[in-house]
Amino acid sequence: MEVARMTSAEDVHRYGEWLHSHPQGCLWQSAEWKAYQEALGKEVRIYVLKEGTDIFATALVIIDRTTFGFSTWDIPRGPIWEFGNRDSDLGLFLNTIVNDARQDRCFCLYLSPQIPLTDPLPQIRIPNPCSLSLSPRHEQPAVTRIIDLTQPEEEILKRMKSKGRYNISVAHKHGIHVEQSEDISAFMDLLKKTGHRDNFTIHPRKHYEAFLSKLPGSFLFLASIPQGKPVAGLLGVIWGTRAIYYYGASDYASRALMAPYALQWAAMRHAKAAGCTSYDLLGVAPPDAPAEHPWQGVSAFKEKFGGTLVTYPPEQEIVLRPIASRLLRLKRKLIG
Repeated sequence: MEVARMTSAEDVHRYGEWLHSHPQGCLWQSAEWKAYQEALGKEVRIYVLKEGTDIFATALVIIDRTTFGFSTWDIPRGPIWEFGNRDSDLGLFLNTIVNDARQDRCFCLYLSPQIPLTDPLPQIRIPNPCSLSLSPRHEQPAVTRIIDLTQPEEEILKRMKSKGRYNISVAHKHGIHVEQSEDISAFMDLLKKTGHRDNFTIHPRKHYEAFLSKLPGSFLFLASIPQGKPVAGLLGVIWGTRAIYYYGASDYASRALMAPYALQWAAMRHAKAAGCTSYDLLGVAPPDAPAEHPWQGVSAFKEKFGGTLVTYPPEQEIVLRPIASRLLRLKRKLIG
């Protein structure tokens, strides 16, 4: 049993095939996500626990370089493995990654696995003084809402909240036209308005351009008024049999037209036609979240489409350089 890095094109292809066949396989641990992150200038490593050509555990690591030569390492929705299959070697696997992170001047390693990194895996040992602890970040949502696309369209609509179905029909009555597009400029214009309205910082244009052009399976839909300009947009991606809603934007002045509802329905139909069995609305506030939770507004919007709530284990972290970690968090807090 050994821990190795997948570096060649052949290695990455084999890794991609393994991940697509694994029940925990997901976009954020995929070879496709690797290509997208590299297009954004990030360094990405793929670690595998293997014996010969057989793979037993994997971790795709995204490395973010910070000031003074430090870095953070992130394993989104990973590592991936199966309980009861080479569990005794997982300590070797994680410790190899931690030791490499140390040598890379990483001050914090983040993990958001789909299976908790706790008992019944007591054999995992992170070298002292490091330990697993809850992360203060929210990069990967702890709760999401999944729409079942295996049913006929009529049944999918029937399972929505009545207000969701009604708002879709309102958009259609207003003549909202939805079409697939490559017009990232129109989407950026809407996104700037949305960010200003809802008081959040948007990414640079290259971020969304890379999403659309470098991430296989990505799609952009724009909703327009009759013979007019776009009033809402949606960026999503298909990976395997799951479609994921990633970014949305809209013009508040046209809110009565309910264009975002028509967009979501168009994206679901697009995903279903492509063979997807589920549509991930990507992140909602937990059911017990307080009224002031920042995601309550968008959660109320997504709830109208029905679906099932899925909860993931909370993100964890391994702090390798405590002083540097505290200083960076203080800096981020000061600059908002």
